[in-house]
Amino acid sequence: MARRAKPWFRKARGAWFVTVEGVQHNLGADKKEAFERFYQLMRQPQKRVVSSQSLVAVVDAFLDWVKLNRAADTFEWYRYRLQRFCQRYPDLRTTDLKPFHVQQWVDSYPGLGRTSRRNYLRSVKRCCKWAVQQGYLSENPVEHLEVPTADRRERRVTTDEYELLLTLISDESLKDLVITTWETGCRPQESLRVEARHVELEHQRWVFPKSEAKGKRQPRIIYLSETALEITRRRMQQFPTGVLFRNSKGRPWTPDAVNCAFDRLRVKLLRKSDHFDPAALENEIQVILKELTPNRLVKGELIPKTVKQMGDEARRKVLARLTQEFIPGYSLYSLRHSWATRALQSGLDGLTVAILMGHSDPSTLARVYQHLSHEPEHLLKQARRAAGKR
Repeated sequence: MARRAKPWFRKARGAWFVTVEGVQHNLGADKKEAFERFYQLMRQPQKRVVSSQSLVAVVDAFLDWVKLNRAADTFEWYRYRLQRFCQRYPDLRTTDLKPFHVQQWVDSYPGLGRTSRRNYLRSVKRCCKWAVQQGYLSENPVEHLEVPTADRRERRVTTDEYELLLTLISDESLKDLVITTWETGCRPQESLRVEARHVELEHQRWVFPKSEAKGKRQPRIIYLSETALEITRRRMQQFPTGVLFRNSKGRPWTPDAVNCAFDRLRVKLLRKSDHFDPAALENEIQVILKELTPNRLVKGELIPKTVKQMGDEARRKVLARLTQEFIPGYSLYSLRHSWATRALQSGLDGLTVAILMGHSDPSTLARVYQHLSHEPEHLLKQARRAAGKR
């Protein structure tokens, strides 16, 4: 006797699923809505089609493979995007998938930047390419889907900006993280994961084994400056097990938490800038208040917002717009970028810089940091050195 279909919750995807006649359906994240959708499915006449695969089933198989064979951050990167794609087309079959499905899905998010649009498109293309390689699909239905190039990360933090940021950081745990990234040029995924077991004090470095390094091809070694070494020693004493860099509550820093902290720093910079006008700010808040919806969705129910919630939401929107317009963005990755720029400008050869940064291909350095070609003072200095002059 066939087993009766019943919804189940998949933690890795954060959503409810059900398999009906061999086809897996994504029912969404809300339990009540998921079961309502399930009952609707069961009321419909069922056809058993075995000649093609469910798109959701292929995505799940791909995510299972990524979780087993790639880093946790890589899995989350794909899971977040592909989950949204499956929510858009929960019943789509791979035989019906066309490039316009993917394009229309991405176009439904008007606020996405060029790089984010590229990443959304890439996630689906990579999944389908993997499905062909594994034999789930006979051909890639989105092989010819055009993917835009990413915006280059040209943002660099100058020494003056860095020193100003340090004066604004009141959280010592965040300050340790920022200083260490500035001093070593490590990747955010490395500083946020390093533990005492990765530290070799005698050699003044962190060593991630091949199984934990990016790409899992070779160990990743990060050499520490004296300042970074002192911070590492202190944090090893404080946290002998688990990650070293934690927030003031003792919880590990996450990428989202760090980005939120940098956003708060940008607001502080805005308040110190000439672009901040308290009177104009309050006027704009009053305008935004009239445009906000008075209710918010809580567990599927519309709840009226309080006056304070409305005011806080309007203030956040106005400050976000002003910081986006007038204050440059900062991140751990921009600090890594700045480290590489300083290293190259100091005269360190490109191959050594590439090794210290953990690039498996030294040509990556030339592609990512080609902006140095637009700095005549730096190139003039190098030309004089090449001619034997100082």
